[in-house]
Amino acid sequence: MYKFFKLEEFSCRCCGKNLIAEELVKKLDMAREISGVPYKITSGYRCEKHNTSVGGSENSSHKRGLAADIYTKDHNIRMVIIGGLIKAGFKRIGIAKKFIHVDIDKKKSNCLWLY
Repeated sequence: MYKFFKLEEFSCRCCGKNLIAEELVKKLDMAREISGVPYKITSGYRCEKHNTSVGGSENSSHKRGLAADIYTKDHNIRMVIIGGLIKAGFKRIGIAKKFIHVDIDKKKSNCLWLY
């Protein structure tokens, strides 16, 4: 179904439930192709319990299956991934030292932010 991802990569780490949005995975697949580097998904869908345990916000897009976090090992790879995400049409991107957060939550404003 997807060229670069398996749906299991987006399952909740605590309970295995997976309500990830197909639109999100399709856009990530496109971004991955554009970037030309592997993406390691560290967080996709999160149940309430898991979201709380990792310090996620009450309004987290992960809880609705609209967000994913991508591991990044260094700033060079981070920039390549961010370029692919932008070219694939992502409008909400959060940049941290070890991961990039992306989401397609239309209830939130478009922005780029640093953690």
